[in-house]
Amino acid sequence: MIKLSRADPAPPDLRSLADEDLMQLVRAGNPQAFQLVYERHSGVAFSLAYRMVGSRNAAEDVVQEAFLSIWRSGARYERARGSVRTWVLGIVHHRAIDQLRRSYVHDRRRASDEGIEERFEATERTEAEVARRDEARTIRTAMDTLPAEQCHVIELAYFGGFTHTEIAEMLDTPIGTVKGRMRLGLEKMRGQLRTAEVRGA
Repeated sequence: MIKLSRADPAPPDLRSLADEDLMQLVRAGNPQAFQLVYERHSGVAFSLAYRMVGSRNAAEDVVQEAFLSIWRSGARYERARGSVRTWVLGIVHHRAIDQLRRSYVHDRRRASDEGIEERFEATERTEAEVARRDEARTIRTAMDTLPAEQCHVIELAYFGGFTHTEIAEMLDTPIGTVKGRMRLGLEKMRGQLRTAEVRGA
């Protein structure tokens, strides 16, 4: 848990505030407001991080990094772009991706040091990697064209592995809305991917 230099608990008047109002205080450097945001959302943030990185220690590191970045840059939250919870989970998601990338690079270096990579035919490995990168780039490009709320539910479902019900609970959003965003987002992505295939043909 993140410890701030304060001893007093948040007063009742702060606890009655909505997340969006607390973020205004966080922007002004109020540690008690930040502590409340952390208490309200750290649990679901850890669930997402753990689901993505698969390790309790790594997930705790991801959550801590995410909330430290929120404390340092609370001014970046914009009410018009969605709920505080959605914003927090977006930051945790990106931090988890960074963690996975670091782990991947570390594993690759260790494998290279041990000579494991030499067991594979270099040309075939390179072609497979290029194909995977191209596919990932195409999918990410398609996702970047989606509205933020559609992109986020798809990321939680396909990269985080959460069900519609879990996503609805995490985002405090009706499950019908989650399903609708998912459906619309996937339809748009299919259209983008079909267009990319035609161009590449």
